[in-house]
Amino acid sequence: MLTSAHTSHANHTHQHGAECGHVAVPHEDHVDYVHDGHLHRVHEDHTDDCEPTGHTVHQEHAHQHGAECGHVAVPHGDHVDYVHDGHRHAQHEGHWDDH
Repeated sequence: MLTSAHTSHANHTHQHGAECGHVAVPHEDHVDYVHDGHLHRVHEDHTDDCEPTGHTVHQEHAHQHGAECGHVAVPHGDHVDYVHDGHRHAQHEGHWDDH
């Protein structure tokens, strides 16, 4: 099962929400916001970096993501994730993972 690490984003003064201007990505029981090259989530009285842990293959994903595919690109470590079907996809060893 894919879970998310709980890492507080220190000194984060921006308030994310429906009108904040950042791309919103539904993620499990909350919404992540693309900001500063990664994903943030509002958690209680602070903001967390929302990074998935684990490995979940997106079965039968025929679409090939890339710079011109039309999906929102999210820099993530040493690769780029693409927001598609309400979650992030990342290329991994010949297949696509759900992030």
